[in-house]
Amino acid sequence: MLFRFLFETLMGKHSTVSAIGAVELMNKGEVTVIDVREVSEFIKSHIEDSVNLASTKFDKKINELDKYKTDLVIIACQTGTRSPAACSKLLKNGFTNVHMLKGGIQAWEDLNLPIRKSKPKHRA
Repeated sequence: MLFRFLFETLMGKHSTVSAIGAVELMNKGEVTVIDVREVSEFIKSHIEDSVNLASTKFDKKINELDKYKTDLVIIACQTGTRSPAACSKLLKNGFTNVHMLKGGIQAWEDLNLPIRKSKPKHRA
């Protein structure tokens, strides 16, 4: 999995963004955060207004994300290990501006950035 992550990053298929970089992008304009963790993880903590679609359901429900195809999209998981696959799948499905949150929600929380603890407002 680490090799695939490094390969995809080096090949430029998607870019990575740090937690601080993600905040900067969010402050500049419209960003959609897609959290690929399981619902039980998402409920414990997630980025405000993020969309939850677990990586285990990604293949079956990816078409539900089509409304975000033209958005700047940031993919988040817990530590950054599940995100590369989701990034690749989005790019293969016509998404053009896909970023992976480096270090995942763990990196976000390590910087004490704001989180929510609740069920998803909206799920894909």
